[in-house]
Amino acid sequence: MIRVQNISKSFPDRVVLKNISAKFESGKTNLIIGQSGSGKTVLMKSIVGLHDVDEGEIYYGDVFFNRLNFKEKKALRQQVGMLFQGAALFDSATVEENVMYPLDMFTNMTTDEKRERANFCLHRVNMDGTNNLFPSELSGGMKKRVAIARAIALNPKYLFCDEPNSGLDPKTSILIDNLIKEITEEYGITTIVNTHDMNSVMGIGDNIIFIYQGEKWWEGSKEEILHSDNKELNDFVFASELAKQIRFGNKG
Repeated sequence: MIRVQNISKSFPDRVVLKNISAKFESGKTNLIIGQSGSGKTVLMKSIVGLHDVDEGEIYYGDVFFNRLNFKEKKALRQQVGMLFQGAALFDSATVEENVMYPLDMFTNMTTDEKRERANFCLHRVNMDGTNNLFPSELSGGMKKRVAIARAIALNPKYLFCDEPNSGLDPKTSILIDNLIKEITEEYGITTIVNTHDMNSVMGIGDNIIFIYQGEKWWEGSKEEILHSDNKELNDFVFASELAKQIRFGNKG
């Protein structure tokens, strides 16, 4: 579990996060949603430690993350997997080399052991036989699956996904969502997903936090979101659904 308590974050020109408290549970897909500029990305980056918060506390389990020194934070990050918005694969490296990268960085495994682990992770995301391909030879969905394989290579306790469905068609998005949820439940990972995709919200949203103008404005499950009387949340949900229909065409 990850817990944040009363965290705030400002930049020179604006206040971005205002006194946010939340719990992100293990074995569940915890979603952070909100419109662009709401602060959801800054919240995720603050939890990971890419931003230092101005106030508040961040806990990974019982570990007070804010108080860790650089070496201690680096050790904890070995328990963290990251899935970036654009997959962020190394173009000059093969699929296998991309998945092995965190093993090269953080372990003393032999080459054979790293290759075995990479093969296991690729099998888990249904990418068997792609070891020697390069990212340029993969579709967008395949790149995301390789990125997930890399994210779980170190068998993380915590998984952060930044807009995992960005640039994907609806069918592929659902496949990626389901894969993230399956891995989360299978390995008991604390997964935090930053998204504005309402299909993701309604498909895998075990716990959802809605950020509005830097504040936690609503929290609940995918079942509860449909019955909320929160005006700003309802406006966001409606706008997101309308934008999706405009982009892909209303099939109704």
